[in-house]
Amino acid sequence: MIRKLWSKSEISQIYRMPWQNLIFEAAQVHRKHWDPLTVQRCTLLSIKTGGCTEDCKYCSQSVQHKTFVKPTPMMKTDEIINAAKEAKESGSTRFCMGSAWREMGKKKKAFRTILEAIREIKAMDLQVCCTLGMVTQEQAKQLKDAGLFAYNHNLDTSREHYPKVITTRTYDDRLDTLANVRSAGLTVCSGIILGLGESEDDRISALHTYASMEKHPESFPVNALVKVEGTPMYEEPDKPVDVWDMGRMIATARILMPKTKIRLSAGRKEFSDLEQSMMFMAGANSIFAGDTLLTTKNQSLDDDQIMFKRLGMKLESHVRVNK
Repeated sequence: MIRKLWSKSEISQIYRMPWQNLIFEAAQVHRKHWDPLTVQRCTLLSIKTGGCTEDCKYCSQSVQHKTFVKPTPMMKTDEIINAAKEAKESGSTRFCMGSAWREMGKKKKAFRTILEAIREIKAMDLQVCCTLGMVTQEQAKQLKDAGLFAYNHNLDTSREHYPKVITTRTYDDRLDTLANVRSAGLTVCSGIILGLGESEDDRISALHTYASMEKHPESFPVNALVKVEGTPMYEEPDKPVDVWDMGRMIATARILMPKTKIRLSAGRKEFSDLEQSMMFMAGANSIFAGDTLLTTKNQSLDDDQIMFKRLGMKLESHVRVNK
C-alpha cells in the first residue's frame, strides 16, 4: 500500500532528518521498488522555442524577458521524428516534446502535427511525453487516443511561493491541467524547480501537495535552476542549488512516493559524477539526456556513458508504452 495521507509536519520530520539517516532510509525504500542500478534515459526536444506569453521569472523563453532565445516556428513532423529516432539510438526509452506557449488553446494546425508525431513515435516503441502548457479534458483525451503515454506539467514550487514566481496563471490552473491529464488516462509527469527563492518550508509544502494526491505522479522531475541572463531570477542573490538541496528533495520524495520515477532534470550539468551518484543513492532513477535541455546546456551523452561505467549502472532497455 502506498500512503497518501501525510501531514506537513510528518514530511518536515523526514526532510530534516540527519543526512546519513535520510539517505539510508530513502535507499532502502528505493531498493524495495526499483533496481537501484538501472536508470531510464529520456530525451526532451523543444519543438517550439521562445515566444511564450507567460511571465515565469526563471524562463528564458518568455517574451517578457530579453534573453538569448529568439522565437522559432514549430518544427515539422519529419524533423521531430528524426530527432526521436536519434534519441532511441542513443539509449532513450522516453521522448518528450516541449512547446513554449501558455496553453494548447486553438492551435489546430500545431495540434494536428503533434498528434501525428505522437502516433509515429509510439510506433517506434518509445514512451511519448508532451509538455504543451495547459490543456483541456478534450485535448488530453485526443492526446491519449493518439498514443501519448505521459504529460508533463510542473507545479514548480509551493502554492504559497508560486505568486512570487509566476503571475500569468494560478496554482489551481496547473492543478486543473493535471486533473484533465489524469482523467484522460495519461500518466502524470510533474515536479519542481529548486532555487526559485523558496524556503525549506516551501519545498516541504510542494512535496505535501504531490504526496497527498489521490494518485502520485508516475514521474517527478527535480530541477536545479539554471540562471539565464535577462530573466528576473538571474539577478537574484540566492545561493546556487547544491547537492545537499538536491539530495534532501530526492530522498524525501522517494520515501513519500515509492513507485514514482524521480528524474534528474535541468541543472544536472552543474553536478559532478560523485554528486550525481549521491542523488542516485537517494532514489533518483531517471535522467534527461542530450547536450541541450530545451534552451540550457546539459551533460553530454559521452559524459553520461563514462559516469555510468564508473558507477556500475545501466540504462533501462525497455519500457511499457501503453497505459
